[in-house]
Amino acid sequence: MQANQIIIDGAKWDQYELLEFVYPLLAKAYAVNGNYKVAFNFEDSARRVSDSSAAQRNAFILLAVQQKINLEKRQADAQKRDREIKIQVLIWAFLLVSITLLLVAIFFVLRNYRNQKKTNVLLSREKKRSEDLLLNILPSEVADELKDKGTAEARYFDHVTVLFTDFVNFTAASEKMNPQQLIDELHTCFKAFDEITGKYNIEKIKTIGDAYLAVGGLPVADPMHAQRVVQAALDINAFMQERRRRLGDRTFEIRIGIHSGSVVAGIVGVIKFAYDIWGDAVNIAARMEQGGEAGRVNISQDTYELVKEQYKCTYRGEISAKNKGELSMYFVDGVK
Repeated sequence: MQANQIIIDGAKWDQYELLEFVYPLLAKAYAVNGNYKVAFNFEDSARRVSDSSAAQRNAFILLAVQQKINLEKRQADAQKRDREIKIQVLIWAFLLVSITLLLVAIFFVLRNYRNQKKTNVLLSREKKRSEDLLLNILPSEVADELKDKGTAEARYFDHVTVLFTDFVNFTAASEKMNPQQLIDELHTCFKAFDEITGKYNIEKIKTIGDAYLAVGGLPVADPMHAQRVVQAALDINAFMQERRRRLGDRTFEIRIGIHSGSVVAGIVGVIKFAYDIWGDAVNIAARMEQGGEAGRVNISQDTYELVKEQYKCTYRGEISAKNKGELSMYFVDGVK
């Protein structure tokens, strides 16, 4: 039972309601008996009780309204928080999805970059391998022209020096070796020749069986072409003499011929094409080699005139050449 409630005959009466009911009855009763002063007091008390009851009811109403407002505010706040939480959840979900997609995109970009990088490396290796192979066949200037234009023009070179070597009694010497030994020895000798000619910027043209052909002064002009070729010939001869001393009949003796003049150089063929030289200078260099001696460097008069200030030479007579008549020859004895 709440405070201010009274139970009469099983009925619940609010204290103010009971007084509001009783006071007017008492006022009437005293008025009927002529006791108007007491009746007035009861009427006044009834009025004050009625006012207090109304005030209490208004307070209850205000309290109820305030509680309802507070409840609605709490519900609104709760709904607002729920909405904010949902919004935050959606934002985090969006961020998580975005970050995931970004990471996936970065993964594929990096993978493609690595694959492209590997592809570029492989392409670069293959390109370098192709260029190295081309440079192994052609002079660098000719190879560049061939790559840029698709063709390389034949050119005339007025001042070059041609070197021609040949192994003496090659057939007889090769009969003392099995095929693999023969190939190995040729490879060792020609590899050494390549290193020597490369040292003096001399262009190797080709090997023809056991013969070796090279030329100084092309494809880039060189005013010292004769001196460089003669020095390379002396180095080649020294290499073969040392090898002969160590190996004896398991290697070869060599003749070397040199001539200075003019040649035409260019690419011939389409399949297995080669850079080659033509002209009297090549033929005369070959005649100098044929007219020489094993273990000596034999040069023509034209070459002698170019190198006589730097090298000691010995005149050794003349040799006939087709369409050229008699040609003077000199052995190169060494540097002055």
